[in-house]
Amino acid sequence: MDRRTFIKTVGACTATCTLVPVAAAQNNNRPPNVLVILPDEWRAQALGCMGNPDVHTPNIDRLASEGVLFRRTLANTPVCCPARANILTGTYANRNGMIANDLRLRESEITLGNLFSQAGYRTGYIGKWHLDGGPRVPGFVPPGPRRHGFQYWAANECWLNYFYGWYFRDDNVPIIMTEYEPKAWTDLAIEFLYENQDQKQPFFLMVAPHAPHDPYLAPEEFMKMYDPQALSMRPNWVEGTPGGGRKEIAGYYAAITAIDGQVGRLMNVVSELGMEENTIVIFLSDHGNMLGSQGAILKRKPWEESICVPGIIRYPGKVSAGRKSEALFSHVDLCPTLLSLCQIAIPAHVQGTDLSDLVLGKQVSGPESAYFQIFGPFHGDGTPRSWRGVVTNRYMYARWESGPWLLYDLENDPYELKNLAAEPSASSIRREMDERLSEWMKRIGDSWRLDWKEPVEDDGRLSNYQTFYTVDEYLKWAKLHPSLNPGI
Repeated sequence: MDRRTFIKTVGACTATCTLVPVAAAQNNNRPPNVLVILPDEWRAQALGCMGNPDVHTPNIDRLASEGVLFRRTLANTPVCCPARANILTGTYANRNGMIANDLRLRESEITLGNLFSQAGYRTGYIGKWHLDGGPRVPGFVPPGPRRHGFQYWAANECWLNYFYGWYFRDDNVPIIMTEYEPKAWTDLAIEFLYENQDQKQPFFLMVAPHAPHDPYLAPEEFMKMYDPQALSMRPNWVEGTPGGGRKEIAGYYAAITAIDGQVGRLMNVVSELGMEENTIVIFLSDHGNMLGSQGAILKRKPWEESICVPGIIRYPGKVSAGRKSEALFSHVDLCPTLLSLCQIAIPAHVQGTDLSDLVLGKQVSGPESAYFQIFGPFHGDGTPRSWRGVVTNRYMYARWESGPWLLYDLENDPYELKNLAAEPSASSIRREMDERLSEWMKRIGDSWRLDWKEPVEDDGRLSNYQTFYTVDEYLKWAKLHPSLNPGI
């Protein structure tokens, strides 16, 4: 079966479609496969399994019911490129160098792609990459060190037209996507699974189906599911916040439900191919979205809507189904935890914590605190300057270099409505949290001197946000700017 025929076959795959399971899947002695699903800008509160009565996420809710739901999964640097680097390297932004968007991850950085490849896995990356720096489009990342160990490649750097786009494989010829982007990426992920159904070699696959960034759009059938006026607003939502109104939240939920359907397609194929018992499935996101809470939008903020993301791990036979954990599980912890679950040695430079015993139910408690960094300013989403933060099971604290900014008692104030940072009655808690934050900075080598200033265009170079609306436009530009496009 050729690729085009295959995609047509699986494009409409439902729970009743039948693929050929493989006897090799019964071998429990082989290393587990790993499937990481990493959609964009998805706050933890936008899931049915997290208690949201409005949003429809039946497939992801089912995934959570079949594994463990980490209700306190946290983005250490809640913005796209740094978050991706934290996840892949298990190190903090000050260590891996990805302190802002649209930087290139150093080729010397060791990632999950490198480590799983070295361990004998077939590695694959599908979707939005956003770790190569430079112009976001066209988005070609040449084979070699800049792919950080991923062998199979179907990706672009970053693209915000969800109904028309392109991706690249191993040359600079763009491959058109004319349907909703998350579905197109899922088609490719299913193709990868199909190609690996003999299971002679374990695989490590990351799927980054993008959305639900603004503009908050989805196919019409999903947009019709949400009436903006019927939605339940969070108690900390501020009406009239530009970019964070009811219409935007309805579109955001529509995109989420559309992706939920694609997660269902993926899980159906994993099951039908006989891979379910020996595949670790992880569902998480790079960061959340304020959507009008606290009168703010987008990310880079210390509040729950920005730093808390979905966190689900399913591993049948190893992870008890239906568990919920309140343990703190940070992005940097995923790398060592996954390596440990797959019995791959954890490199000494990794800064995250191995929480595999927590995943397997061998322990209940997790880290006492988690650390956050934002290097600013970034005026596009109202982030005025750099901040650092620390969270415990009860308190959230964030400060500028010059002094305290935010302090919340999450146990008594889960929606962060009362800032205690300047309250005399909270002085002892503030001192304790400041001490924790200072300890974190010392432990990981962070410094306030790592501030980042917004880049400016110079030397006639193109902006990172150069946009093309057709492949013809891109090809014309590429011929005129060969030095900016490897392979042209």
